[in-house]
Amino acid sequence: MNWFFLTLGYSGLSPKAPGTMGTLVSLPLGMAILIYFDATTLFLAALLISLIAIKVINKYEDKTGNHDDQRIVIDELAGMWFALSISPAAGVAIGQITNLGNGFLIQSLLSFILFRYFDITKPSIIGRIDRETKGGLGVMGDDIIAGFAAGISSAALWQAWLYLDKVFVSS
Repeated sequence: MNWFFLTLGYSGLSPKAPGTMGTLVSLPLGMAILIYFDATTLFLAALLISLIAIKVINKYEDKTGNHDDQRIVIDELAGMWFALSISPAAGVAIGQITNLGNGFLIQSLLSFILFRYFDITKPSIIGRIDRETKGGLGVMGDDIIAGFAAGISSAALWQAWLYLDKVFVSS
């Protein structure tokens, strides 16, 4: 069960880009939670999974001596869910997903792209956490911060788009 959890349903066993595969699995799951519940539920679920994952990863690393195994992608789920819980400001009904005007789909895809960017490039504090923090907290920490950065960036870009649309199109 722990390996199923850590690899996010074995998506982390993908021979190519396991982190991206884990994020791709996380995206529709997070979007579904936003549609059927709300952003608070998604945020709290990401927090709970993060706390459990830190403990499970610590056990895995103690047992194997392998820090930040690339097959472990539960950290991508947490980061992606934190990004999604921050970026789409309003919940949508199932029939409104493809309505680009509400921003749900655009912000979800933008959160995915920005999360992968921050997770891969590891700028600033994200890279420092990745390099210097050991154990489960190190594995999860950089992705959690990358998720927050992606969510905030996505929300800011969407708000800028709405502002520019109002200023230039409505004028």
